[in-house]
Amino acid sequence: MSYESLTAEQLFSINSLGELIKTSYRPKSIKNELRDNLIQKIRQGDVVFPGIWGYEETVVPDLERAILSRHNICLLGLRGQAKTRMARQMVDLLDEYIPVIEGTELNDDPLNPISSHGMSIIDKHGNDTPIAWLQRDQRYTEKLATPDVSIADLIGDVDPIKAASLKLPYSDPRVIHYGLVPRSHRGIFVINELPDLQARIQVALFNILQEGDIQIRGFKLRLPLDIQFVFTANPEDYTNRGSIVTPLKDRIDSQVITHYPKSIEIGKQITQQEARLNGEQKERVVMNSIAEDLIEQIAIEARQSEYVDEKSGVSARLTISAYESLWSTAERRALKHQDQSTSIRISDFVGVVPAITGKVELVYEGEQEGAGLVAYTLIGKAIRQQFVNYFPNPDEFRKKKQANPFQKITDWFGDSHTVDVLNDYSDSEYRSALDVIPGLSALVDKYQSKTSKIDRYFLMEFALHGLAEYSMLSKNQLVSGLQFKDLLSGMFTMPDLEDDELDEL
Repeated sequence: MSYESLTAEQLFSINSLGELIKTSYRPKSIKNELRDNLIQKIRQGDVVFPGIWGYEETVVPDLERAILSRHNICLLGLRGQAKTRMARQMVDLLDEYIPVIEGTELNDDPLNPISSHGMSIIDKHGNDTPIAWLQRDQRYTEKLATPDVSIADLIGDVDPIKAASLKLPYSDPRVIHYGLVPRSHRGIFVINELPDLQARIQVALFNILQEGDIQIRGFKLRLPLDIQFVFTANPEDYTNRGSIVTPLKDRIDSQVITHYPKSIEIGKQITQQEARLNGEQKERVVMNSIAEDLIEQIAIEARQSEYVDEKSGVSARLTISAYESLWSTAERRALKHQDQSTSIRISDFVGVVPAITGKVELVYEGEQEGAGLVAYTLIGKAIRQQFVNYFPNPDEFRKKKQANPFQKITDWFGDSHTVDVLNDYSDSEYRSALDVIPGLSALVDKYQSKTSKIDRYFLMEFALHGLAEYSMLSKNQLVSGLQFKDLLSGMFTMPDLEDDELDEL
């Protein structure tokens, strides 16, 4: 009977060591297990790391090569680059079930036990040793490295309570309480944010990585642990909070460097895959591709901004949270006006600000208002960058002195007209505010003639914001929205003065 051909139901019917020996089962190291299953997936053309976008030609091949080489791995990259997700997906490269000696703490292989407990069970029961089956999800252990993690947590320690209750001397190995690492025998063990682990704790991992054994409180025991180690680290940690000690880095076979999405399209795939939206929201709010592009552009601008600490990075969680907030802003407005449906507006991006302020770390931390101002600046830069994908670049008309397609709009504002676009305008109020501007509708018709009726007003408002970002109009923040006016009138508007103040002037 071939062990590899057995179904899960047939495996569960094997309950003793003697029955297991009758199959062709042979112990296999976890690194070989991962390697063999990866080879099979590659040959079958399967996606090894589903839902990981933008890494197909960079990170994933590096990670696959490390697995094929049977390496311990460090995933190095800024926050929000799917390091932990990829580590967790390595579980899918494990066999669905493996046999263990029932009741052992260290998942002892029935044909190759390493613990004294496992060996004693076999000595006592022989071929009648009870067998249990361990599912692959149970073979994954993850620990977040924090300064308070101790050697006892990871490796183990002597348990005085166990010694007292069993009336055992401290010299008896049965008093040992094993830590997370030995309990991960025959599994994957992940340490997140490795540099945050104290140096003396990192030192305790030397022997495990090199020789695969551990020592606990001076006990003369050698546990040849079989573990696939995966570490994650943020480059910022090397200089700001901690570091990976050099001998430990030397023992980690492969360091795979991750990165942020290299295009807006990849960013949109990630954001839309991870965003938590329900069917009710999707029925009530109509989204458009321009707004989705703007969300991704905000993250790009943040990663390039002089105000944002580039060492800290800008997580993909920013775009995910911002995307969810954008939907919710439009949904809230529709609920207030008891509308069955509504469409996204540029003014809805006010709801994105809270999602940005908590996700960016400023170079110079000041008052709380500082992060809010930076958020509005990033939204403005995103609009400016995307504007030229849909309308002519206003700077070109300034330089070449050609006929300006925005002239009719700017002239109208130059005649002392203003337009308020409030955040909670109803659909009819919103459209009326934009329809009053001469030339705005014609501008959209000329350059975006194929746009849908729903997106038409979005583009009209988008044009106003774009002109303001290119300094052709003035955009002023109101308590509940924005006001657009002529650029010069915005610059020279003075506060009202009392008569006696005028006399003094």
